[in-house]
Amino acid sequence: MTTVATWLRRQQAGVVALVVMAALFVIGRPSFASDEARAELASAYAFEPLSIAMPAGFPQQTIRKVNQRYQHIDAWISSVGAGIAMNDLDMDGLSNDLCITDTRIDQVVVTPAPGERAGRYQPFALTPGSLPMNDAIAPMGCVAGDFNEDGRTDVLVYYWGRTPIVHLARPGVTTLGAGAYTPTELVPNQDSGTYTGPQWNTNTATTADFDGDGHLDIFIGNYFPHGPVLDDRVNGGVEMNDSMSHAVNGGENYFFRFTGVTAGSPATPSFDRLDKVTATNVSKGWELGASTADLDGDLLPELFLNNDFGPDRLLHNTSTPGKISFRLVDGDGSPWVPKSKTLGHDSFKGMGSDFGDLDGDGLYDAFVSNITTSFGIQESNFAFYNTAKDKADVRAQLKDGVAPFEDRSAQDRTAWTGWGWDVKIDDFDNSGVPAIVQATGFVKGEVNRWAQLQELATANDGVLRNPHSWPAVGPDSDIAGSQTLAFFVKDPDGGYANVAGELGLAIPVPTRGIATGDADGDGLLDLAVARQWDAPVFYHNRSGSAGSAITLQLTHETAGGTPGSPAVGAEASVTVGGRTVIGRVDGGSGHSGRRSHEVHLGLGKNVTGPVAVRLSWRDRTGQVREQELQLSPGRHAIQLGSQAKEK
Repeated sequence: MTTVATWLRRQQAGVVALVVMAALFVIGRPSFASDEARAELASAYAFEPLSIAMPAGFPQQTIRKVNQRYQHIDAWISSVGAGIAMNDLDMDGLSNDLCITDTRIDQVVVTPAPGERAGRYQPFALTPGSLPMNDAIAPMGCVAGDFNEDGRTDVLVYYWGRTPIVHLARPGVTTLGAGAYTPTELVPNQDSGTYTGPQWNTNTATTADFDGDGHLDIFIGNYFPHGPVLDDRVNGGVEMNDSMSHAVNGGENYFFRFTGVTAGSPATPSFDRLDKVTATNVSKGWELGASTADLDGDLLPELFLNNDFGPDRLLHNTSTPGKISFRLVDGDGSPWVPKSKTLGHDSFKGMGSDFGDLDGDGLYDAFVSNITTSFGIQESNFAFYNTAKDKADVRAQLKDGVAPFEDRSAQDRTAWTGWGWDVKIDDFDNSGVPAIVQATGFVKGEVNRWAQLQELATANDGVLRNPHSWPAVGPDSDIAGSQTLAFFVKDPDGGYANVAGELGLAIPVPTRGIATGDADGDGLLDLAVARQWDAPVFYHNRSGSAGSAITLQLTHETAGGTPGSPAVGAEASVTVGGRTVIGRVDGGSGHSGRRSHEVHLGLGKNVTGPVAVRLSWRDRTGQVREQELQLSPGRHAIQLGSQAKEK
């Protein structure tokens, strides 16, 4: 007995430490919703999966040819490229056209959303026409926008192996098809033949009026350093990241500032390419995602960059008309918050992001996808809540270099899903409370390679840059290959529950891009998903008990009743039931999925009459405008000039 007592006294410090650790585990352990609770939460939603029509006749592939230096990791190099966007390309007034980047055929496909109006045209691939190409080029995504300001929706396609192409919609075309677009170089290159221009490796792009002059600009985010990533005839000229947590040897980023239009059929836009808008350590991150939103109320959009192998970067917009400029801002460090969870100092693998109001205070929050796999690599997603009092406070803090955001993903129970990619914050049941939809999964195969990846993750940064230091990840490899979509909805205690399984969305296939929009005009947001090395899928929203909503088509004012360009960056807000609902005309936020240009405001079940909707925008001269309109639930087409006028 004495011996036991003596031993306990000697081990007292260790015993106390174990007790404290156990208590902290019990207190801090995340609690997840029960099966019954998830079923109840899921009952507000219903989605019908529909196949998306794709063109036939293209050769199929299951992996890409890559530079010989990358041959042993060809599955890793082939793990991105599936993308999807939902927009109104045929100008029928509905966001029922899909632009899909399909890795299986290495084509960018335009196809109608499935449903009653799916027979409007046949699916087709956008072709480069006479523009130069070569066998070491592959498309990575598409972004819709009216780049020549003629009222028709154009498509920007970005690639690995070359600079982007803008497909300009031809005037007078009544049915979409391969001949409905004129391909034009974003960066002037050779006129034809085999492509020998700059070998950009772009993995994200977005559009916004960055300088506040009333016209649409373009951001291009590159991943790999410029080089022959997909050229299997070459051995060299490529590298990998120089760090797992602060790599700054990626491809250069670029801004393209709109400068005017040259008359023609179609008219041709011109842009100034800006190479040094941000510092090198910002510009040469490994970009996988980019999102924009006006955080501080000046109608100059901030830009949020999501970097693989390094910190995400929030850029406060300090531009003036004719000059694009940003200031890097960081989260305010705290001894209670790990550096890895502080915005701008995080070391996780940022794959994509979106802005949305998660707590109904009228301020934008942000969600970031990272790698969050138990017994794999356990980082966490970020749910960055805006901690400012109002937009004036946001503006003051950004001016001081402080990003007023704190991560609450653990408290929210959104921290851990899998190998995350694209994410969208949208209201699918018109409750006024948005859900969070996230794509996950990496490489699907037969042999589990997590152990080798874990070994790589702990390697010395000095060896990472050399591709030969990386473990083999070939066609048979599996890393997070059976992970599924996540669909987070808010539960009564303010946290979130993932109800993807209850909604039939939990298909074990790696997903990449997520697009949202109301394809059939029924007041409910639909969902389209790009899957890596598998067929894309469309989820028709059939949520039967949804509330009412206001859907806004906000366009720039034009003369003579001609269609107007989407007023990218315009804001709308409404206050119902003590909760403020906000939305924006999004120019392409995310990883490889793009929401429609409509603004969707869920009002809840008890709103049937007109409500006050506040609109804020910049007109074509760059002048800031604000106006309040009384609008009833339903769809509204509004032109924005010196005043807002419903069409």
